[in-house]
Amino acid sequence: MSVLHEDNRAPLGATATMAGGDVRETTVSRLLAALRIATGLLFLWAFLDKMFGLGYATQNAWINGGSPTKGFLGGVSVGPMQDMFNSWAGQPWADWLFMLSLAGIGIAVTLGIGLRVSAAAGVLLMLFMWAAEWPLAQHTSEGELTRSTNPLIDYHIIYAIVLVVLAAVYAGHTWGLGRKWAQLPIVRRNQWLV
Repeated sequence: MSVLHEDNRAPLGATATMAGGDVRETTVSRLLAALRIATGLLFLWAFLDKMFGLGYATQNAWINGGSPTKGFLGGVSVGPMQDMFNSWAGQPWADWLFMLSLAGIGIAVTLGIGLRVSAAAGVLLMLFMWAAEWPLAQHTSEGELTRSTNPLIDYHIIYAIVLVVLAAVYAGHTWGLGRKWAQLPIVRRNQWLV
């Protein structure tokens, strides 16, 4: 899979035939790399804040006995899966799965490795979080306003799209370890690991 220029001839990273093409490709590659690194660090920050309770979104650190899922999932008061998410809140398996997802996605995307796998995992995680917030609803189960700003496209959907785009354009090849990762024997045999 490759990204094409407007003339549909040169994939991203290849030598362009149009004037200024090399500069444009380099700029696009670097912008995508910057987006990749920022996105990876976003996931890593969420992991670190929940692990150590840095005082931003998380007050009670996981390493001190807090639960990274209890507050968010326990506070779900909207949507058709409200009871399911409430029952998952604070469960050890949910805490471990959530934290491993945040760390794995964050590390892979920041380093530019395994972008297909991290995109798939990230899309799944973002869809679950979207469903937990259920932006389609205007009122909670208690009748209060949800303050949803957009019923369909919220930040979870944008993050999911970004992860897919980064994987599709091999954004790990610029300022990342993507090229080296792709040369590993196990990755060469299993292209889904790219």
